[in-house]
Amino acid sequence: MTRPSTPLLDRIASPADMKALDTAALKQLADEVRAEMIDAVSVTGGHLGAGLGVVELTVALHAVFDTPDDRLIWDVGHQAYPHKILTGRRDRIRTLRQGGGLSGFTKRAESVYDPFGAGHSSTSISAGLGMAVARDLKGGKNSVVAVIGDGAMSAGMAYEAMNNAGAMDSRLIVILNDNDMSIAPPAGAMSAYLARLVSGPTYRSIREAMKQLSGALPKALREKAKLAEEYARGFMTGGTLFEELGFYYVGPIDGHNLDHLLPVLRNVRDSAEGPILVHVVTQKGKGYAPAEAAADKYHGVNRFDVVTGAQVKPKSNAPSYTKVFAEALIQEAAFDERIVAVTAAMPSGTGLDLFGEAYPQRTFDVGIAEQHAVTFAAGLACEGLKPFCALYSTFLQRAYDQVIHDVAIQGLPVRFPIDRAGLVGADGATHAGAFDIAYLACLPDMVVMAAGDEAELAHMVSTAAVYDEGPIAFRYPRGEGRGVDMPLRGSVLEIGKGRVVKEGSTIAILSFGGRLAEALKAAEELDGFGLSTTVADARFAKPLDQDLVLRLAREHEVLVTVEEGSVGGFGSHVLQLLATRGALDRGLKVRPLVLPDVYLDHDKPDALYARAGLDARGIVTTVFQALGRATLSEAGRA
Repeated sequence: MTRPSTPLLDRIASPADMKALDTAALKQLADEVRAEMIDAVSVTGGHLGAGLGVVELTVALHAVFDTPDDRLIWDVGHQAYPHKILTGRRDRIRTLRQGGGLSGFTKRAESVYDPFGAGHSSTSISAGLGMAVARDLKGGKNSVVAVIGDGAMSAGMAYEAMNNAGAMDSRLIVILNDNDMSIAPPAGAMSAYLARLVSGPTYRSIREAMKQLSGALPKALREKAKLAEEYARGFMTGGTLFEELGFYYVGPIDGHNLDHLLPVLRNVRDSAEGPILVHVVTQKGKGYAPAEAAADKYHGVNRFDVVTGAQVKPKSNAPSYTKVFAEALIQEAAFDERIVAVTAAMPSGTGLDLFGEAYPQRTFDVGIAEQHAVTFAAGLACEGLKPFCALYSTFLQRAYDQVIHDVAIQGLPVRFPIDRAGLVGADGATHAGAFDIAYLACLPDMVVMAAGDEAELAHMVSTAAVYDEGPIAFRYPRGEGRGVDMPLRGSVLEIGKGRVVKEGSTIAILSFGGRLAEALKAAEELDGFGLSTTVADARFAKPLDQDLVLRLAREHEVLVTVEEGSVGGFGSHVLQLLATRGALDRGLKVRPLVLPDVYLDHDKPDALYARAGLDARGIVTTVFQALGRATLSEAGRA
């Protein structure tokens, strides 16, 4: 076929336009998709390396399968940028992760080509099996394909799903995108030949005939014949583990070679087998030299220069909260050899890569396995160590039962540093830390803190390091601190005691966590309107500083609580105290400010907080409304 002079990608409005392309044209299309993706992410930032590694696989899947009727599920949707380009979203690809633009993950509401949303990992096989069983119950014939990889196979949920799928024998195709360390390397032409052979109709026909023949044998011989076939194929292909889970294994094959991918995918598409696993070996960051050379393969990037790969780093005069946490923990560990750190596949995201450099023997990355991380930390605590189990708020949700059953009920002193508390901007609803205050502060004897600035975070690390009476959590936002003066070492806080940052007499703003700076801005503005304002930093949601709360209620006309969390959190605990102590009977006006009861889509953090009413303007507006006075805009004109 002669390649057209105009880009092929310009002629692809949907996967249906790919069906008539031959292998040579599909190779050209893959090159164009890769170039388009690199250019788009250089403008928007986002996840780059994983998508670069699946370009050829994405092209092959859409060329072979009849999407969207065939369900294509991407595990951890950050692999799906090439998929979005090929499924009618190319014209919006430069809106990725921007307000009103495309999500950085797969999203059902965004396209019929996204049958399942995925911002967290290791869900694809479970969801795919559900879709396959539903298809069977409805008498359908379509294929269901789950693409899992980029570390997602380290999570137990993936194996739970595979075990279930193997037992049910429903027709399901799982693509293992092995882009880290191959279970077995793709050994060139021989590997491709074997994969094509065992996935093809001739081998399957012979295999079926042998099954029928062995059925006439005595049971003992029949079992031995079955094992002989499995082990012979496992010896050739390395798939014994998956065979034991009930999957028919094909691979490993080179995930960047369309000459190998296309025939194998056609074979498994046409197979009548039950669950099939195709082991595809890819290279994260493939086709872009700066990504290939980087240690993280450009997993997540800021905007960058396409030619050099140099990323645009935001200018900052303050350290990030994550770095402050890491440095404070390193400092505490120098004084206490019992301090150890645990994370779940996020060493750099949580700052524990720095801790690991200082204390490699005391740092444990358990993979994408938050449930295991929490219970592992509980075991460490049982033996007298001081585990800091550092997780993002959104990922701690995945281990909630372990927090309750394995840590809290047993009163074990596991420390939970909770990064990315509150809204996270471009990653959107799947990554927002909206619920941890509510789901932790409801647990008996759980201590829950939140840092109002980076110095407070250092104090909370020191506090957690010496607290041995039970579980303790401290939350802090994504991004930079306020630029406050930092202590040489954190001080140990009195448990359950807040602080007054600014004294006033009419309005009280009680802040819990990262909105403290906005509370101070609001107070300055309210002072300008003649409303003397107190600002207090609660520090603790549990145990609550009852004396501070009751004093603020007694001495002020309006009390506003501010938190970066859902309803049911800090403000609810304050209202519970005020109601039970009769403080609401004296005419006090209380207004709890929380995140709205919706899932907020991706946007710039400032825009999201403004929409939520959790910026200075929102706080001031709430005070005016509570007083029944003119709105802020009207007051400004008066």
